[in-house]
Amino acid sequence: MKILLVSDEESSYIWDYFEPERFKDIELIVSCGDLDANYLTFLATMIPAAVIYVHGNHDKKYLVNPPEGCISIDDDIFVYKGIRFFGLGGVKSSRNAEFEYTEQQMRKRIRKRRWDLWKNKGFDVLVTHAPAYGLGDLPGTFHEGFHAFRSLIDQYNPRYHFFGHVHSRYDHGTKEILKHGDTTLINACGYKIIEY
Repeated sequence: MKILLVSDEESSYIWDYFEPERFKDIELIVSCGDLDANYLTFLATMIPAAVIYVHGNHDKKYLVNPPEGCISIDDDIFVYKGIRFFGLGGVKSSRNAEFEYTEQQMRKRIRKRRWDLWKNKGFDVLVTHAPAYGLGDLPGTFHEGFHAFRSLIDQYNPRYHFFGHVHSRYDHGTKEILKHGDTTLINACGYKIIEY
């Protein structure tokens, strides 16, 4: 299955210069957050594929005007063509703002999904906005990842972890694709096309 990953930066290649032929094989679109709702609506309209998303820290506007034709998988396990996607949006912060969570708050969100995790026998893909701690993040900054995500990856060994939040312009040495055990971690900033 071909998956289009998007996050953080609307691509002019897709939005301004859209050519249907380039995306004819895409079966699923996954947004890791911080995108204009109209951009996701555009993708849902122009590409005949399901669009799933989690919230980024700049997605407060989705509360009033969510992207049309798209499915939020925040705090949920969403199964698509037999692939289990676990969505956890937001970033690590102690500011108590919308879609910003302390480490403890994120762990509590995950605990609330214990039954779903057991019932679905885990998950295949972790979809988040923030990265996991030490795996594509920028420790000691607002772009530090969650230890809770790393624990999830270590416990369930998903095939993929898709995330955003850490733009390459923040640190040009940031790797966009990493391996941790059996898990491939992909920073979706901008866009990527992968074959699942």
